[in-house]
Amino acid sequence: MSLEELEQEPFNAHEFVERLAWRTMGTKGRSNHDDFDPMSLHGAFEKMIQDLKEKNAQMEKKVEKLEDACKEEEKRHWQRVADLQKRNKASYSHFQELDERINLVATKVVHLGDQLEGVNTPRARAVDAQRLMNFFNEFLNYDEPKSSVFTDPFQLQLAAEIIQKLYQIALELPAGEKFDNARKKIWDRYLHIEKELIAEFLIAHRHEDRRKMKRVAFVLSNFKGYGECIDAFIEESQKGAFQKADPFDDVVPLCTRTSDLVTSVFSSPDTVMAKFVQTIYNTKLQTHIASKLESKDDPEEYLITLFQLYTRTVKLSEDLAVFKMGNDSLFLTKLTKSIFQKHLEAYINFETKYLKERCSAHLQRYYDSKDHTKKQIQSGGLTELRRDLQAKIGTMTKTNINIGPAIENFGGETFLSQEVTISLLQEAKNAFKRCQVLSSSSDMSGNAVQIFEVLVQYLVTEHIDYAVELGLQAIPLPDPKSQPEVYFFDVVGQANTLFHLFEKQFMDSLVPLVISSPRHSQCLQRKRELREQVENKIDTGLDRSNAAIAGWVRNILAAEQKKSDFKPEDDDAMQMVSPACLKVSNFMRTISGSIHGSLDGKNVDAVFTDLGIRLHRVIFDHLQGFVYNSLGAMLVICDVNEYRKCVKDFKIPLVTELFEKLHALCNLLVVVPENLKQVCSGEQLAGIDKTVLLSCIQLRTDFKSAKLANILK
Repeated sequence: MSLEELEQEPFNAHEFVERLAWRTMGTKGRSNHDDFDPMSLHGAFEKMIQDLKEKNAQMEKKVEKLEDACKEEEKRHWQRVADLQKRNKASYSHFQELDERINLVATKVVHLGDQLEGVNTPRARAVDAQRLMNFFNEFLNYDEPKSSVFTDPFQLQLAAEIIQKLYQIALELPAGEKFDNARKKIWDRYLHIEKELIAEFLIAHRHEDRRKMKRVAFVLSNFKGYGECIDAFIEESQKGAFQKADPFDDVVPLCTRTSDLVTSVFSSPDTVMAKFVQTIYNTKLQTHIASKLESKDDPEEYLITLFQLYTRTVKLSEDLAVFKMGNDSLFLTKLTKSIFQKHLEAYINFETKYLKERCSAHLQRYYDSKDHTKKQIQSGGLTELRRDLQAKIGTMTKTNINIGPAIENFGGETFLSQEVTISLLQEAKNAFKRCQVLSSSSDMSGNAVQIFEVLVQYLVTEHIDYAVELGLQAIPLPDPKSQPEVYFFDVVGQANTLFHLFEKQFMDSLVPLVISSPRHSQCLQRKRELREQVENKIDTGLDRSNAAIAGWVRNILAAEQKKSDFKPEDDDAMQMVSPACLKVSNFMRTISGSIHGSLDGKNVDAVFTDLGIRLHRVIFDHLQGFVYNSLGAMLVICDVNEYRKCVKDFKIPLVTELFEKLHALCNLLVVVPENLKQVCSGEQLAGIDKTVLLSCIQLRTDFKSAKLANILK
C-alpha cells in the first residue's frame, strides 16, 4: 500500500487501516475463515507502522528547513521596512522644505498681482471712461451717433451695455439746455436698443435657441423694459397653446414645457414662472369661467357650474404646485380666489335662494300629491283655552258643541314623508358641500348657518312642526262621545324619525363647518331649542291622546256597565267577563298595538306609564260606584283579571303593580269576614292606605250586616 494515500484530502485514519487490512488478507482470507493468516496481517501492520515513522521523520526535517527559511525571510523583510521608513522621513523633510518655498513664492505672486491690479484698474477705468466720453460726445454733438457699435446689428449686446452706462451718466447730469438734447437722444437710443433686444429675444425663442435667449435676457435684466421681455416671452409661449375647447386640459402640459425653458433662460425663474401662471389664470381661465357662468340663467345650473369650475381650478392649482413660483405658499390659492371673487361674493345669496326654491318645490309637490292645502296653524294659549272650554261644555251638556274649528283627522294622514325629508336633506347636503368649497375661511361658518336656517325653516318648521300641529288639532277631546281615532302616535313616531335624520345631518354636514367658530355653540343651542319645541308639542299631544283614550274608556264603562252586573241573583245570570270589560279590553289592545307600532325607546315607556296610570284611575273610580255580592265579586275579579292581561302588553312594572294591587283589593270583596283583617295585613296589600282598604270593603253587600266597619281598627 502506497504512502501517497496519506497526502490525499480528506484523510481518514480509520478507512486507511481498513484498506490496509483488506489488501493484506486477500480474497481467499476474506471469503474463507480457515485461510485467514493473522501473522501476515500483523506483519503488514508492523511494516506500515515503521514506514509511517520514517515518513514522520522526513516531514519533521522538511518543516525545520521551512521554518529556518521563513525566519531568514522575516529578517530581510524587517530590514526592508526599516530602510523604507528612513527614506520616508527624508522625503517628508524635503516636502516640507518645498512647501515652504511654494508658500513664499505664492505670497510674492499675490503681492505682485495686487500691485499690477492697482496699476491696471485705474488705467482700465480711465480707458472705459474715455470711451464713454467719446460716445457721449457723439450724442452731444451729432444728431445720430457715428460709432459702428450703434449701427452694427452684430454688436447689439455691446451697444446695450454702453447705452445702459450712458443712460446712468445722463441721469446724473444737471438740467439745462446744454445736456437736455443729449439726454433725450440717449433715452431714445436706450428705448431703440431695448426694443431690438426684445425682438432678438423673440427671434431666438422662435428658433428655440436657448443660449442666445439666456444672453439677451441677461443683458435686458439691467433695462427698464425687462418686464416687457418677460411679457413678450409669456405671450409668445402661449400662442397656439390652447387648442382644446376646455383650457383646463392645456394648462399643465403648457406649464411643464415652459418651466424647463424658463429655468434654463432666466436668472430668476421662480418670478417668471409665477407671472406666467398668473397670466393664464387672469386671461384664459377667467374668460372661460365668466363665459360659462354668464350663460347659465337657471340657478341650479349656475351653482353646479360654479362648483365644478371652482373644484377644477383648485385641482389645477394642486397640480401646478410642483412648479417653483416663489416663497408664497398661498400664491395659487390667491389666484383662484381672485378669478372667482366676483362670483363668490354673491355665492351665498344664490345658494340660499336656490335652496329655498328647491325645498319649497319638494314640499309643494308632496302636499299637492296629498291634495292638501297648507293651513294657517293657530297654536298657543288661545287654542288650548278653546279646547278646554269645548271639553268642559261637552262634559256638562253631554253633547259635542264646537266653539272653534272642527276637529279633522285627515283620514289618518300624518303629512310626514321620509322621502321628502331625504330630498330636503340631500339638497342641504349638496349646499353644505358647495359652501365648504366656495366659501372663504372667514365666511364659511356664517354661510353654513344661513344654509342651516333654510333647512330649519322648510324641514323642521314647515314640515315636521306643521305635521305635529295638525296632529295636535286632530286629537279627539278628553271626553269623546264616539270611539276616538288616535293617529297622533303615528305622527310622533314619524316626526322622531325625521328629526333624527335632521340631527344626523347637523352633525355630519354643519358641525365640521362651524366647529372652530363661536357659531358652533349658537347652532347647538338652536338645535336644542328646536328639539325642545317639537318635544313639548309631542308631550302635549301624547297627554291629550291619553286623555282621550281614558275618556273613551270612562264612557264605555259608564254606558255599558249596569248596576246589576255585579249583583246577580243566581249562577245562570253570570258571565265570566262583562261586555263592558271586553269592549274596553279590545279597545286598549288596539291602542297598545298602535303605540308599539309607532313609538320606540323611552317614548313607549313614558306613554304606557301615563296611559296605564290613567286607565287604573278610571277603572278604580268606576268600580267604586258599585255594590258587590259574593257572585258579583267573582265577576269583578274576572274583569280585573282581563284588565291585568291587557296591561301586561304595556311591559311597565309600575302599571303591572297597580293592577296587581287592584286585583288584591277586589279579593277583599270575596274573603269571608273572619279573614278580612288577616288579608288586609297581608303582603299583597302592604303599603295601601287603610282608607282605601275600607272604601273597598264598604262595597260589600254584607258590610253592614257583618259589621265590617271596625274590622281594620
